[in-house]
Amino acid sequence: MTSPVHEAILTIDCQGEQLTGVLSTPQADQAETGVLVVVGGPQYRIGSHRQFVLLARRLAASGYDCLRFDVRGMGDSGGAWHSFEQLDADIDAALDALCAARPMLRRVVLWGLCDGASAALLKLQVAPDARIAGLVLVNPWVRSALGLARTQLKHYYLQRLLQRSFWRKLLSGQVAGTAFSELLRSARLAWQASGETSEAGPKPFQQRMLEGLARFHGPVLILLSTEDFTAKEFIELGHSDPIWQAQLTRSLVDQQTLRGADHTFSNSRSQTLMENLTLAWLERNGFSSEAG
Repeated sequence: MTSPVHEAILTIDCQGEQLTGVLSTPQADQAETGVLVVVGGPQYRIGSHRQFVLLARRLAASGYDCLRFDVRGMGDSGGAWHSFEQLDADIDAALDALCAARPMLRRVVLWGLCDGASAALLKLQVAPDARIAGLVLVNPWVRSALGLARTQLKHYYLQRLLQRSFWRKLLSGQVAGTAFSELLRSARLAWQASGETSEAGPKPFQQRMLEGLARFHGPVLILLSTEDFTAKEFIELGHSDPIWQAQLTRSLVDQQTLRGADHTFSNSRSQTLMENLTLAWLERNGFSSEAG
């Protein structure tokens, strides 16, 4: 039987703008680890299918403080909207607010979905923070033209080419020529030299994510849904880039696959599995209050 959970609205100052967060805490009021949910995509603190509400309450019932919040320009927060590549100030402000509201906390874990996971790594690349003791990265966003083409080729087009129905439709004219042209375009992109040098300019966000991961020396949990194209792109990046592969195979990085789950864990079974894996990892790495 789970413990009761207390919830309160938290007002967060971020560079003069007011962000809105909801802080879920155990009724026993003895948490030593806080979890900060970094929301991904153009959505707010509730999440698709109320997934962040369910996650926060499950974590709080299990002895962890959990803050989920709206970044600038989203939900009930003020200010102009910023892309996931520009959320450093929002994450810092939420960290400050969480630690101020819960001074007994000894550590904080960042939990991010999709480009929320990407934003967490980008924040660590810009400014490492000693308060951050762990990362949970869920279906991280690493899309690029080349990565998308490779993933489409492997996980969609090659499967289609093995289907008799595809060839019947192609030969009968039921498959549009544009679809076949798109296949050829993806193939050209997928097999182009990955080592080509690009014009001078800012580092791609994927490179900055990699640097953030390399600079972080705490435990990392990566959760990947099998029925999610974003997760497949992340897997392909890890397979095709030896530097990413080296980081993802470090002993501190635990990568788990959630079979049957989609991007946002839209059914109760996959949502519960995601929560169970998160909680098991927290306990395994000494983040529970009992572990001290």
